Amino acid sequence: MSASNNNNNNDDNAFESSKAVFSISMAESSSSTSEQERLLPIANVGRIMKQILPPNAKISKEAKETMQECVSEFIGFVTGEASEKCRKERRKTVNGDDVCWAMTALGFDDYAPPLKRYLERYREIEVNRANQNRAANTGENEMNDDNNLLFDKPQRDSAG
Repeated sequence: MSASNNNNNNDDNAFESSKAVFSISMAESSSSTSEQERLLPIANVGRIMKQILPPNAKISKEAKETMQECVSEFIGFVTGEASEKCRKERRKTVNGDDVCWAMTALGFDDYAPPLKRYLERYREIEVNRANQNRAANTGENEMNDDNNLLFDKPQRDSAG
């Protein structure tokens, strides 16, 4: 057995043991939530699947349900790892950086950099949107102040 095969087996074993731990925690939590609550809506999964396929392609119900189970499990797996990091750091909120970290920690190295770039662009857009809203609100306030100047009642003469 070559070193690379041995390394792959170690990665597979780590992944399988992590997956087993996650599956156990999901089984425990599924007693309190219904099966459908832990799965992404199948219509959304089907819509995402259709985006990559040719327009005339069909997707079976079984394929959608299989993908629904897989993506829901994957989201829970990555989120669980990110949540564990937050717990160790005594934080209550999982953020995008935690998810990117979890992707790398779980061996999804090829996916973490594009996800990080997406997160950076998302944050830039949010800052720009907030700045635009702030500018629009400031502009409205200035316009209201101008309108008040135009329509204010004339000052009464104190003698009159």
